[in-house]
This record gives sequence, structure tokens and C-alpha cells, in this order.
Amino acid sequence: MKKIIDPPKIDWPGLVLRPQNAPNEIAAIIDEIFAAVQHDGDKAVIRYNQLYDQNDAAIHKIDSATIAQAVDQLSDNLKAAIRMAATNIERFHAAQREVVQKVATTKGVICWRESRAIEHIGLYIPGGTAPLFSTVLMLGIPAKLAGCKEIVLCTPADKNGCIHPAILYAASLSGISNILGIGGAQAIAAMAMGTKSINKVDKIFGPGNQYVTAAKQKAQSIGVAIDMPAGPSELLIIADKTCNPQFVAADLLSQAEHGSDSQVILLSDNETTINNCLYELEIQLTTLPRKDIAQAALSNSSAIVLNSVASCIAFSNLYAPEHLILAMEHAAEQTPNITNAGSVFLGNFSCESAGDYASGTNHTLPTNGFARSYSGVSLDSFLKKITFQELSEEGIRNIGLGIELMAEAEQLLGHKNAVSLRLNSL
Repeated sequence: MKKIIDPPKIDWPGLVLRPQNAPNEIAAIIDEIFAAVQHDGDKAVIRYNQLYDQNDAAIHKIDSATIAQAVDQLSDNLKAAIRMAATNIERFHAAQREVVQKVATTKGVICWRESRAIEHIGLYIPGGTAPLFSTVLMLGIPAKLAGCKEIVLCTPADKNGCIHPAILYAASLSGISNILGIGGAQAIAAMAMGTKSINKVDKIFGPGNQYVTAAKQKAQSIGVAIDMPAGPSELLIIADKTCNPQFVAADLLSQAEHGSDSQVILLSDNETTINNCLYELEIQLTTLPRKDIAQAALSNSSAIVLNSVASCIAFSNLYAPEHLILAMEHAAEQTPNITNAGSVFLGNFSCESAGDYASGTNHTLPTNGFARSYSGVSLDSFLKKITFQELSEEGIRNIGLGIELMAEAEQLLGHKNAVSLRLNSL
């Protein structure tokens, strides 16, 4: 990690940039994949599976027998841990259900809003170097709670066409049965446009690398909704002198090991704290199995000393991190000052891993600065909101004249006439 001492504010915009490949290069590849899937359907998907995942198996829905065998491959302790996480995730998301409230905006005019599930949902679950079975719970459970009619789950299969057993167990636990061993941008393209084996969906969810993110943005451009532009994982930690440097170092590495294009940022108002955390990071890095991946991510990361905690908060709001840890005393007192973040972890014992797995909050979060305008996945992400209104004779009398005047001022006389006819009938 690069250590930077008290950079002037004029330099901050450059310091919050994320590592990226050339966007034009990515866009060209994505356009090619979408065109191929649109033209050749399943054949194109299989071709890209072979190219990127060395998997040339035919596209087929994973059967119940395969899922049952996968469940048997997992230890009882792991299955119990997954069930514990599922319980907490369900409890947190179920509490987000809204009660319908009818409002009398004017006497005789009643308005209200009701939720309806998005019918056809596509879930993308990263596999590759780290099969994220926890993401199945984070997306599948709220989708089921919302009442989505169809859930298609795509995840990379290995060269033998097999999917990690924990992904299959988590899918089974979440009530998902339509599971396909397809990864990468080709999976996004298939769900966005539909093929013979893969149904077209209305909205696509799930994190991924820059190619998956670009594919989701391409899907959005052709009329398929997405959860958010969620790309490589990132973490920002604000640590004061009361932090535990070992904890901070472990949290930094927990995100750096996600992928070589991940990024972690450490901020403090105390240079000694920065030095202690970086020392602990070097010690822990030597024993990390994914050391090479973490090192690549750390080369794109920074440890920055600023002149106050307030400056650290201001820098964080500019960066708009996916994950934000406040490793400091009285962390909760800072929450009103946080304006841009996907999910926030308060105090020395609130590790980001808790949110990734089992605290109950959702770990599918906006990255690359999109926390300035996007929220993380919630129950609402799988719902549409439909408004209703009902006017009585008294209601149309009370607001009708105002509508007529406004419609006439906008020169929309058809709008005015729809009101006038009703008023005249009374």
C-alpha cells in the first residue's frame, strides 16, 4: 500500500479513483458477446464458457439429485453456519415489508401504494477463484420473500461442469431450483436476451468483475433492469489511535483477497496508527493463502494520514466506499456525518466479514463510487411499487376545478375535458 501524508484537498479526487481496465476495450468485448448470444443463443454461451472457464458442457438445469449429492459433500458444521446466516438474513429483510397506508389527500380522494414482486429475476453468483455461496443467500432470500415468480441462478461451473456444493446448498435453502452452470458476461447476456435453455428475465442481480459489471450495464441499455453497477470489491477504514491494528490489517486483507482489481483504503489522523496497521498487514499477508491476489490489490491501495477524523469522514464521503469501517471509539457518534457508503461497520468488533456472511444486512452493495446514488440490495430491490387512487363524487368536485385550470394552462384540453365531463354530470 502506498502511504500518503496529509494530501491537499485539491489532490483528493485523484486519490479516490479506482483501478480500471481500458473501458473501450471492455465495451468492445461485451458488445461482441451480446451479439454472439443474440445470434447463436446457447451455442455462443457454450463457446464462451469453454473460452473463459474451460467448460464445454451442454447447458442444463441442475437436477435435484445433483443438489442432494452436493449437500452430502458439506460438513454438518458448515451447513449449520449457512443456516444461521440464512436465518439472520431472512429476519432482517422480512422486517422491511411495508404496511399499506391509505391517505386522504383531500376529502373524497384516497391514495395509496402497494408492492408487487418483479416476476422474472436473474441472479449472478461469482465463482472462479472464490465461489460466493453467501451471495446466493443475500439475493435468493429477499427474492423469495418478495414473491418473485421465477428465479434463474447462473454461476460458473468448473471444467467438468460441476458447481461448488455450497452454492447448490445455499440455493436449495433459499428455495431456488433453476440453477445453471454459466459464468461471466455470457451469463448476463443470456439472462438479458433469453436463449432456448435460459429464460429472459426482467431484472439481473449480483456482483462480479469489471466484465460482469459492463455486461449488466449493457443489459440495462437494452431494457433489462439491474440492481446496481456492482464491480470489484472495496473497503475503506477510518482508524484512530484506539483501534486494534491487528483487526484493521485483517479487515484490509479480507477485502484485498477478493480479487486483484479490488481496492482498500486506510485513513487515520495519526501516522503511528497507520504505521502499526501496515506492520501488522505485512505479517498477516505472509500467511494468507490468497497472498498473490491480495498483493495485487494492495498495489492499487493507499494508507493516508489526514489532519483530523472530520477530514477522514470527508474523504470517505468523496470516495463513497462499498464498505466503511469506523475502527474508533464513539464510532456511532459519527453516523450522522456519513453521507455516502454502501454498508457501515461501527467499532473495533464490527468486522466487515460479519456483513459479508451473517449479521443479516445485505452484502450486495454499490461500488466504484456509486454509493453516492445507489443503495445496497434490499427487499425493495425485488419489488415494484404501484400507486392507486380512488375519487368519489365529492373528491372530483374538490379538486376538479384545479385540474381544469392546470390542464388548460398546459394546453392539454383533452385532460381538461376528462374532468369537465365528470363535473357536468354531477
